[in-house]
Amino acid sequence: MSYLQMLRMPHFLRVLSGSWMGRLPMAMAAVSIPLSLREAGADYAFVGTAAACFAIASALGAPALGRLVDRVGQTLVLAPTALLAAAGFIMIAVAPAQHSTVLTGAVLAGLFTPPLEPCLRVLWPDIADKKQLDSVYAVDSAAQEMVFVAGPLLVSLCLAIATPVTSLWLQAGLCLAGVLVFATAAPSRRWRPTAHDRHWLGPLRKPGLIIALVAPAGAGMAIGTLNVLVVSYAERHEIFGGAPMLLTVHSLASLVSVLAYGAVTWKMETRKRLLFSSGGLLLGYALLTLVPPPVPMFGIMVVAGVFLAPTLVSVFKLIGELAPTGTATEAFAWLVTLFAAGNSLGAAIVGMVLHNGNMHLAAACGAFGALGCLVLLASGYRLLATPAKELSTASH
Repeated sequence: MSYLQMLRMPHFLRVLSGSWMGRLPMAMAAVSIPLSLREAGADYAFVGTAAACFAIASALGAPALGRLVDRVGQTLVLAPTALLAAAGFIMIAVAPAQHSTVLTGAVLAGLFTPPLEPCLRVLWPDIADKKQLDSVYAVDSAAQEMVFVAGPLLVSLCLAIATPVTSLWLQAGLCLAGVLVFATAAPSRRWRPTAHDRHWLGPLRKPGLIIALVAPAGAGMAIGTLNVLVVSYAERHEIFGGAPMLLTVHSLASLVSVLAYGAVTWKMETRKRLLFSSGGLLLGYALLTLVPPPVPMFGIMVVAGVFLAPTLVSVFKLIGELAPTGTATEAFAWLVTLFAAGNSLGAAIVGMVLHNGNMHLAAACGAFGALGCLVLLASGYRLLATPAKELSTASH
């Protein structure tokens, strides 16, 4: 099936665009909140505290909201969380100089981030045939890539025509509009929780799924490392467009590769594909430790980017296959949390290493994250077999 045919599938474009729109505010927050607070006269200590409150609240809220969706359905969770998250952004916009109000708003916006990403992924098997899921997840991954490109660009547009606070109002509007488009779509309204045996661990009771969720945190750590490393690299080398240009090349390589990946009809097992793409990711980040001059550095950005999105596509599919019945939304929410945690850890560690001026060691932090991802997947390879594969193996 071509991508054009896929976009014409009933409900496909609506749920994808609604989810994409509703996720933009979270991609904007990393830039808009600090800029708004600085404009209001806040010092960097408070800016960091507010940003941390938002990030930590998001990490804590995602799995809990995912579990709630698995129990009561999408609409009953998405509607109130959209209102609460929008209220949080508005609180910061209205009183950016009031510390208590800002912190309350940051926690509210983070804790009640509408779980659009996991909600979208549990709908795909209802919208597309099983054979089309690789292509569908590829488009999903490409859209996610664009969220983190478009988010900061929207903040820049707000700065060009108004003030940083304007972006917070825009975030509130996009959050409400995105959820409205998504939650009123027929697949979301029809989606009902599957009857299942409840367990206090939820999806985390399955060892193979734990590996599929934790391993991508290593990839997240690699990306977190890269985001900070390129800033330091651009300060030391003359590069057209600076650090953003390096990250743009990385994102474009990832985007092109995932669209090519999704166009292929794969016969290889998902777990085997994941192992190969994770090995490629490690290769890209191992090359990064060379910290070469700008021209080869752009080449390394391409290699690192080419293997990222296919790795995530395989992870999406594997989680959907491994999640115990009735826990898929929570499982995908855990992926969001753990990947973000890895990203934050990578950024924090590389920042401390760069403080001592060692670029090669700083780049090695990303390779270490990619290595951790590959080692976990390789060591738990047998546990990553899907239920159908396990049954086939047992019968022989």
